[in-house]
Amino acid sequence: MWLQIRLYLLLGLMFAIVYAVIAAVAGSMGISSFAFYGILASGMIMVQYLIGPKMVEWSMGIRYVSESEYPSLHRMVAEMAQKANIPKPRIGIANVPIPNAFAFGRWKSDGRVCVTEQILRLLSPDELKAVIGHEIAHLKHRDVAVITTLSVIPMIMWYIAWSTMFSGGRDRGNAVLIGIFAFLMYMVTNLLVLYASRIREYYADERSIQLGNSPHALASALYKLVSGSARVPKEELKHTEGLKAFFVNDPSRAINELRELSQIDKDRSGTIDQQELMMLSSKKVKVSTSDKFMELMSTHPNMLKRIHRLSKIR
Repeated sequence: MWLQIRLYLLLGLMFAIVYAVIAAVAGSMGISSFAFYGILASGMIMVQYLIGPKMVEWSMGIRYVSESEYPSLHRMVAEMAQKANIPKPRIGIANVPIPNAFAFGRWKSDGRVCVTEQILRLLSPDELKAVIGHEIAHLKHRDVAVITTLSVIPMIMWYIAWSTMFSGGRDRGNAVLIGIFAFLMYMVTNLLVLYASRIREYYADERSIQLGNSPHALASALYKLVSGSARVPKEELKHTEGLKAFFVNDPSRAINELRELSQIDKDRSGTIDQQELMMLSSKKVKVSTSDKFMELMSTHPNMLKRIHRLSKIR
């Protein structure tokens, strides 16, 4: 409930910032400018919302697969979708060189869940189902639509900053001040979008457990995904840099996160079992200042904190 409240408060804050900046522009330039920016904001959201799925399919090299090709994957997705009370999403295989999964779509009936071949080979059935539950939770709560809408706001702030700071006219002094304010709000709203993305990851983790998956299965899956990403050559990871917001974890932080997570895997089995997760629940997680800063600039929560949160779920 607290995660949901934080997300609603964040949505309210983001749109309050937009209103404040647009109202300042309107006061400086007249009501026609206010209408222009309102139309611009709506248009950008609509375009991104409509063409977003095609852009994801193209950038990820997605091939949709039938039940006869991947029967067990189809069964898992169907089971999780039924428990979440949403239509069964389309299922695709992404041509991305890392073990991962993601979900996207314009609305619930347009949902798609995609995995890579690497994740199918890496995870056990229970671990894979926990990850699928995480992705189904994103579709259930329209996370993609929320983040798509929010991510347009920094773009609007940037456009207002650019157009006002370099505008001419008699009232140039006020325009420059508004432009500086809009630029500051561009940086703030970027950070807030990242914060919203981290909230939705925590939220999807919890929802996956509510769909019947065990916390240690999801924790073990996350650990394996970090470990698998850490083994991917840096050159290949560069190709996925612009896509990482879609993934279950942030591949670019995998090496650092693997170093932190090794303290959980006491028996060096490469997994996190129920006992290891219970032991973590009684510990206080310490994250270094540099890791806190890295998390602030990331679309995903610090993995040690994320798994520690899973250890508290009963």
